[in-house]
Amino acid sequence: MRHVDFSPLYRSTVGFDRLFNLLDNRGTVDQTPSYPPYNIERTGENTYRITMAVAGFDEKELSLEAHAHVLTVKGEKSEEEAGGQSEYLYRGIAKRAFERRFQLADHVEVQSASLKNGLLHIDLLRNIPEAMKPRRIAIAAEAGDTAKTIEAQVTPQQVN
Repeated sequence: MRHVDFSPLYRSTVGFDRLFNLLDNRGTVDQTPSYPPYNIERTGENTYRITMAVAGFDEKELSLEAHAHVLTVKGEKSEEEAGGQSEYLYRGIAKRAFERRFQLADHVEVQSASLKNGLLHIDLLRNIPEAMKPRRIAIAAEAGDTAKTIEAQVTPQQVN
């Protein structure tokens, strides 16, 4: 894919550097692994949920970190002690470590995370500050919309 040059837009915009970087990075070939599978759903007007299939992982083996608009989910399997001399004939359950990153929009924060039946649920909330919410501004009508007249005082010298 061809590279798009966003430098002319930098001259006429302020504060959109992060957006241009995201667009620029999307043009590269995506080598993101597909493990573990996940869903992103909108559960309300300002609430979202990420659900990841992490079968075989314990909550002690999973870690979540939100920093600078990026949510990172890591999973590292602890090494199992080979107490017995068991030998796997077939190993189909993934035991590999993973790291998955999600770009978060402005004012999106992680509310909670829970692990149930092999699914990791991460609840997100978009919390827009009051100062950034749209507000209605009343327009006041000026009192006395009648035509204005200009009055001048006539001095006795002007009469003659």
